[in-house]
Amino acid sequence: MTLPILAILSGFALLVWSADRFVEGAAATARLFGMPSLLIGMVIVGFGTSAPEMVVSAMAALDGNPSLALGNALGSNIVNIGLILGVTALIAPIAVHSNIVRKELPLLLAIGALLGLLLWDNSLTGIEAMLLLGGFLSLLGWSVFSALRGRGDTLESEMEMELEVHAMPLGKALFWLLAGLILLIVSSRVLVWGAVAIAEAMGISDLIIGLTIVALGTSLPELAASVIAARKGEHDIAIGNIVGSNMFNTLAVVGIAGAIAPMSAITPEVLLRDWSTMMALTVALMFMAYGFRNGAGRINRLEGTLLLLAFIAYNSYLVLSETGMLS
Repeated sequence: MTLPILAILSGFALLVWSADRFVEGAAATARLFGMPSLLIGMVIVGFGTSAPEMVVSAMAALDGNPSLALGNALGSNIVNIGLILGVTALIAPIAVHSNIVRKELPLLLAIGALLGLLLWDNSLTGIEAMLLLGGFLSLLGWSVFSALRGRGDTLESEMEMELEVHAMPLGKALFWLLAGLILLIVSSRVLVWGAVAIAEAMGISDLIIGLTIVALGTSLPELAASVIAARKGEHDIAIGNIVGSNMFNTLAVVGIAGAIAPMSAITPEVLLRDWSTMMALTVALMFMAYGFRNGAGRINRLEGTLLLLAFIAYNSYLVLSETGMLS
């Protein structure tokens, strides 16, 4: 068990570091080639923060563990809303001003509903996976359109300040773009091996490992980005990172894994427990961000606490049910 545990810890550390380098290199490269800051924030950074989930799930599917890949996608979305936004709101309440973020939330809900529809028969065929990837390409196109039409949005000004802070020469930007991508693949391979080894040794399913340990590890870049952004007062970046990442996870992460290894005999718990939890948190986030009660979108400390408690309750249930303590 010692070697798999070391593999997971080292894989997590390298994954977080390489993802950060990859995003910084990609964003700086795009900026140097004249890409608008809002477009960089919505597409490049959004894609980059979901890169760990994409690479880990692809590696898991290639190794014949599609359940780990599906668990990683659903678990990461639950971590993003419950843990990350919960912790971020406790540190600094999140005010939502961006019209773009408000438009993305109903889209996120629709994408989640689509995934539930595809999983209704407890399987995900190759054709259904390609449908998700087609939706991902459409999402990228919509993001480009929204970014080009969204000049003057508060998200643009916040992203402009972030890009100024992380500016770098082209050679350095290209180096970190390539090196970050390579290290992402290496760290993902190490992480998946360690996770599968522990699951086999402890008799835990790949799905549970994906929903918990792997989901938490691959979401660490989003945690760091959202907390730092909120502390700087860049609230729309904090919540925009999460909304964009969840859309990418649902479409691209599940789509890539399903295209590599179609999933059959998915346990009913995935839909009844995991997908339902993800959707409930998404609905809660939408109500908080829109501010239906007082007309102002804001995730305050009380709401952040409720999100965090929901995350803790869900993971506690997973652990207790897997260990047989609930039977």
